[in-house]
Amino acid sequence: MIDMLPLAASLGDKIDSSFFGVDTAVFSFFGNLQNGFFTILAKMFTSLGDENFIIPIAILAFCLCLFKKTRKYGFAMLMAVAVGTIITNLWLKPLVLRVRPYNTLQLTDFWAQYRTWYEAVGSLSESDYSFPSGHTTSAFEVATALCICLISDKKGRIAWIPPVLALCTMCSRIYLMVHYPTDVFAGALVGITAGVAGFVLSKIICLIASKVKFLDAIDLGKLFKNGINAKVCGALIAVFVIAVWGIAFGKLLTESDEVKCAYNQEYDCNNKARIGEEKYPPINGKNYCKIHWKQLAGDYEPGEEETSEQEYEVTAEVQSDITEAAPVAPEETSTAAAA
Repeated sequence: MIDMLPLAASLGDKIDSSFFGVDTAVFSFFGNLQNGFFTILAKMFTSLGDENFIIPIAILAFCLCLFKKTRKYGFAMLMAVAVGTIITNLWLKPLVLRVRPYNTLQLTDFWAQYRTWYEAVGSLSESDYSFPSGHTTSAFEVATALCICLISDKKGRIAWIPPVLALCTMCSRIYLMVHYPTDVFAGALVGITAGVAGFVLSKIICLIASKVKFLDAIDLGKLFKNGINAKVCGALIAVFVIAVWGIAFGKLLTESDEVKCAYNQEYDCNNKARIGEEKYPPINGKNYCKIHWKQLAGDYEPGEEETSEQEYEVTAEVQSDITEAAPVAPEETSTAAAA
């Protein structure tokens, strides 16, 4: 099996150096816009791409699949989320391995300015890699699928709402300083692609269902003798979405209080530490983010007789591998920052 780590690491570094000027210019634009009102708005919109919002929406989409009249919408959103997740989380993030800006920019002269903006909006953090933006992907995949479905049903008057919300989510990730601008642009492209794919797959699934009798017979709408009032149904869905959005936003407001990763080698990691998870037990009494836990732990797999709180020593061999594999700021980035 070919070791992809050196290639992937150099790809993330290459993006850092190639787009350093563009990324920092956009950061500067959003940083100069910061104020209390915009910060609250940014956190509200960024909640639309959070898993605390997307997972309940996926559950809602599944429920919509059980009603014949809304099946197209349900399958479109479900398929879009599935395609977007595969592309972003299972393919691009592990391939590119781009480290978050609040970590890599510590190695540049831009850090002092960026740090002021980052701390001003709450020092939010994530636990995984940066490229592409998962929040932006999630927002655009659902928004695109819904937009196309609404247009296909000749409801163009409201079809623009989901894409606008997704665009606000994209901008919020830059405003909150948790993603490079190039991360969110890539996330938007992936999300739009996933949304289109979700709609196409939904049409295929609905066509197959109409040809297969027992699938076509699945319709919970038949349980309502007098039918379902479309306006009442729409209102209930709206209330559900707003409630889930509020919960996701509420959880985000406490995120800055979470423990940060203990990694402090070439930079002080500001990623969110994984705490209380059996899959990521403490290493030598310290908690790490998903990225650095894997680096430090190597191929370690806790045995059945071990507990999630077990501490174990990192071998010299693993430490050597970590030093070689750890991402470093490219010379081009430093030169660009100095300029």
